[in-house]
Amino acid sequence: MFREMRRKKQKLAEEECRAIIERANSGVMGVIGDDGYPYTVPVNPFLMGNKLYFHSAKAGHKIDAIAKEPKVSFTFIDKDDVVSREFTTYFRSVQVFGKAHIVTDEEERQRAFRVFCERYCSDDMDRYDEIMAKEAKAALIVCVDIEHISGKEAMELVKQRG
Repeated sequence: MFREMRRKKQKLAEEECRAIIERANSGVMGVIGDDGYPYTVPVNPFLMGNKLYFHSAKAGHKIDAIAKEPKVSFTFIDKDDVVSREFTTYFRSVQVFGKAHIVTDEEERQRAFRVFCERYCSDDMDRYDEIMAKEAKAALIVCVDIEHISGKEAMELVKQRG
């Protein structure tokens, strides 16, 4: 179903891919947009088990696209250093594929909002209840059931590892 990585020496272990996702502040989600065109948008995702979550406004291009076709992909860029003297880029990135749906279970939704806030707003958790009372009704939580994760890094980085 998913292609095997051609350059296997550059493949990252799944645990490392997950660590990259955990430390990333953002990822770019791709959906099938209007008229079949790809549509990509940055989001602030977070992992809970084998699921990726993010929050969203209740309406818009990405929500419309997910409603029509739940298959999505994400790209996380961990390293992107252009090395001009070598005419190359030292890169490390992760791809995630899965199916997205809007979380309708209120308990799961609240748990995801809390994890999101702990991840991205940890300095202001003392205001969590106040903010959630005002803002949570205007937002959705989207869950992506992960079907495939792969990561790759530049051969130069593989060599540096030894």
